[in-house]
Amino acid sequence: MGNKQTAASIVLTATLISLSLTSHAETILLPIASQGDYLGDIKKPAKGQKQGQIVAQFGEPIQRSGPSGTPPITRWDYGDFSIYFESDVVIHSVLKHRRLNSPVNDEPK
Repeated sequence: MGNKQTAASIVLTATLISLSLTSHAETILLPIASQGDYLGDIKKPAKGQKQGQIVAQFGEPIQRSGPSGTPPITRWDYGDFSIYFESDVVIHSVLKHRRLNSPVNDEPK
């Protein structure tokens, strides 16, 4: 009988110690679509625009990648955003992450 009580006591003690060692994390809640508010009002291309319209509006990209895959997807990189094309039509444009203390460069080139 003594061994069972000792074993139960050890298990109970180990359980209580392990429960007291659990970590606690802070939860930070951000409203939907507010994560990039610090970027300001950077103008970026709209879905459906053609490559020629993009060059006329924003100038030549810093870098062009692709095309690759089927359908052919091409990426153009500008200072503040990247544009993804299917053939020569914009399918998505994405703002680039910037440190909070970096200046916004939303001037068309």
